[in-house]
Amino acid sequence: MARRQNRVSERILLFWFFLTGLIFLFSPQNLTNKFQFAFARVFSWPLSIGRDISLSARPESGGDGFGAVVSRRKYNRLRNHLANITEWLAQERQKVEELSGLHDRPVWKGANFVLADVITVAGNPHNRLIINRGESDGLAKEQFVLGDYSIIGTISDVDSRTAVVKLFTDPTSKIAVKIEGLNVDRVMQGNGNDSASVQHLAAKHKVKTGVVVYAGKKPGFLDVPMIIGTVVECKRGAENPLLWDIIVRPACDIERLSTVNVIIMNPQG
Repeated sequence: MARRQNRVSERILLFWFFLTGLIFLFSPQNLTNKFQFAFARVFSWPLSIGRDISLSARPESGGDGFGAVVSRRKYNRLRNHLANITEWLAQERQKVEELSGLHDRPVWKGANFVLADVITVAGNPHNRLIINRGESDGLAKEQFVLGDYSIIGTISDVDSRTAVVKLFTDPTSKIAVKIEGLNVDRVMQGNGNDSASVQHLAAKHKVKTGVVVYAGKKPGFLDVPMIIGTVVECKRGAENPLLWDIIVRPACDIERLSTVNVIIMNPQG
């Protein structure tokens, strides 16, 4: 008789479990969520112990041999940091190699070259560059800027971390220059269309297309003339035939520059 009662009790218990499952299956989701959260709150302590046991039992090394020393998360952070440092050192090494040719020249003793990335171009039609170096790197207004070992302009505005390079093609730019083979200094002003004009050179001087134009020395900013462009056109002036109308193009493709060098003569400290 007792055996029969046990079987009935088991059947009733199974029936109630089945019924309860159906109730939860067809209950609204917000109700089941509340039950789940309540269950988690009630059994939070044993659940946390179970998770700790599971994590401690999980292998950390992953076959790399570091799991016995540090956790996987810490190992990944250290690995990522090392990868970033390695890449940074590789870039710095490349910058040093790019600058080594300039530093080897005796005329540059006592000068610094600050390598900067071109952030963007500005102006219309793109007569200025914004670079990622500023006062904190020793930059100041009127310092000369190099692109592919040629002068491309000067620093016109600067803040703590960025600076604006006014290209010599900008209409507001005026730079003292000298033409190859001539012992005369003249002023070159930008035309605003990827070119500049050398002003007031007498037609008695012989000037051919293709000759080099140098940026003149400027105390405290440039101790030796440097190439700035080449003559692409030379003809008699329309207003004054006694003067040359000379058009100069940059010595490098400025639009393709991704990095530039700022010349700092006699840096402090």
